[in-house]
Amino acid sequence: MSQASSPLAASIASVALLRGTFTLRSGKTSSYYLDKYLFSTRAELLKQLAPLFAQRVAAIEKATGKKVTRLAGAELGGIPLVTVTTLETGLPCIFVRNKKKDYGTAKQLEGVLEKGDRVVLIEDVATTGGQALEAVASLREAGADVLGVVATIDRLEGARENVEKDGLRFEALFTKRDLGVTE
Repeated sequence: MSQASSPLAASIASVALLRGTFTLRSGKTSSYYLDKYLFSTRAELLKQLAPLFAQRVAAIEKATGKKVTRLAGAELGGIPLVTVTTLETGLPCIFVRNKKKDYGTAKQLEGVLEKGDRVVLIEDVATTGGQALEAVASLREAGADVLGVVATIDRLEGARENVEKDGLRFEALFTKRDLGVTE
């Protein structure tokens, strides 16, 4: 269900695809890197991504038979993405910190999360799904019913399988192939 050969995919690739030798969060080495900040900081791209995220949230609602009540985005790359999605859907959102802050309110989740809220996590680039699953664990610990994850880009390196193995729906707006990435 990706947006293969779309002008948006081409635009994202043109600004965010870097070639070289990179170590990924998973520890793997890759000959390319999709720098999320190079597309998630561009208003013209965020504006085009918002309705696509909203469509995928609706697809998760349809697949699960449950109405999403809140969106979530993980620090730092997921924050602009969940923000544009909340503007598009009208759903409130929360931000998931990588770890609890050790000052002020000492929260890991910023915003309001009610026990039983049905949440979809908006993600940037998914490789193995590790960061998304860490955020999901924090949300569940706080009482959320997490329904799924919507990634901007799936690198096709196990994220879908790992997220679905955890009982969640996985949607991606694009895959690395849509962006013209070949190893």
